[in-house]
Amino acid sequence: MALLEVKNLHTHFFTREGVVRAVDGVDFELERGRTLGIVGESGCGKSVTALSIMGLIPKPPAKIVEGQVLFEGRDLTELDEGELEDVRGRHIAMIFQDPMTSLNPTLKIGTQLTETLRRHLGMSKDAARKRAIELLEEVHIPNAAARLDDYPHRYSGGMRQRVMIAGAIACNPKLLIADEPSTALDVTVQARILDLLEELRKAHDMAMILITHDMGVVAEAADEVAVMYAGQLVERAGVQDLFDRPEHPYTEALLGALPHVDEEHVRESRLTTIPGRPPNLVDPPEACRFGPRCPYASLNDSCTQVEPQLRELRKGHWVRSAHPASERAGVPAEVGA
Repeated sequence: MALLEVKNLHTHFFTREGVVRAVDGVDFELERGRTLGIVGESGCGKSVTALSIMGLIPKPPAKIVEGQVLFEGRDLTELDEGELEDVRGRHIAMIFQDPMTSLNPTLKIGTQLTETLRRHLGMSKDAARKRAIELLEEVHIPNAAARLDDYPHRYSGGMRQRVMIAGAIACNPKLLIADEPSTALDVTVQARILDLLEELRKAHDMAMILITHDMGVVAEAADEVAVMYAGQLVERAGVQDLFDRPEHPYTEALLGALPHVDEEHVRESRLTTIPGRPPNLVDPPEACRFGPRCPYASLNDSCTQVEPQLRELRKGHWVRSAHPASERAGVPAEVGA
């Protein structure tokens, strides 16, 4: 049995402008000890998917209107807030995008770390403090015992993110969700944080969901990739298969937008751009949501009339498209067609 199964998940936001279908029928599984990368541009539903799993969507205006989130066979969508609090932090932990807004600026780092340990593991004050020091050392914060009594503003951005990671692994969770864990950091610190996450994942034998818009990060860190567009999952495959043989036109465009460097010089060809804009999720297209921007779609295609369903094109490789690459070999693309 998979550690996590997300089945037909629909999370909607009820606003004055209408119902925003932020997550609209997402399905995936995650095995123990594996890393799933969820990628896509801003606003595609990556973070809302993660918050739905954790039961942290703002209510109101958001609501899970359909679907299941099965963790070890238990449907998290049916739990009340008290039951979810027992799961969060203890069995599933999350690292948020901006550590400065996630840490309480009025409380010392030690207070924030020991709170989790005492709440979930029932540790004494002294035992929790000793464990908090060990956690800071595990995420490579120097002089951990002294730094435990500092406030968040005394830490750099990279160090604050390390504190967030320490808090997330405090109770040795089975699943760690990292939502853009390196976005607010400079490039060199980003690499160190991602290396640290992988080191800790292996050491603690955790499964991990890595949410990012950076395909390069996914290539290095993930075992499997789920590509999201306009609230839907449009492609899912093993990382090597997806990078070697992308099937969905959107995935192809994302990979085409990556700068390539060979052994001698930077590739001089132009990067891929995607014409148009993502659809309004209050009133999305009834057919393929990528259709208006797809270089392979035309007015006569079935995908402009009926929404394509997610299908397994080959073993372990799923795609939601009427124009997967392996079925249109030799068909030239005309941008904006």
